[in-house]
Amino acid sequence: MKLIKNISLALVAFLALLGSCKENKTEPEVVTVNNTVAKEKTKVFADNAEFSKAEFTIKGMTCQIGCAATIEKKLAKMEGVKSATVSFDKELAIVEYDTNSVTPEDLTKTVTSAASGDIYTVENMHTAE
Repeated sequence: MKLIKNISLALVAFLALLGSCKENKTEPEVVTVNNTVAKEKTKVFADNAEFSKAEFTIKGMTCQIGCAATIEKKLAKMEGVKSATVSFDKELAIVEYDTNSVTPEDLTKTVTSAASGDIYTVENMHTAE
């Protein structure tokens, strides 16, 4: 009898809690999110810019996100570089640059100093007008 009484009390308490949860409705909160996207700076090149394309192998990369993406960003941010693409899978970089302000040696220096602790080397540099 005592067991049935305890079970009944527990059931009543549970139903009371369950009912109170339903009554305690909260209104949805409206949140305004600033959805502006930072605009990339458009590079401006001189009228006398002479573009060349360099293609070279990068050895020493161990991943796409940490290595290849970092090198690509550093190359693309260089003054005089029009575009840069680095493929981790192919160990290949393609960079279009203004020959009046960037040299292949500048590209090599940027790659080899892209990250501290990692050793990247540039091999088989080919340039085309």
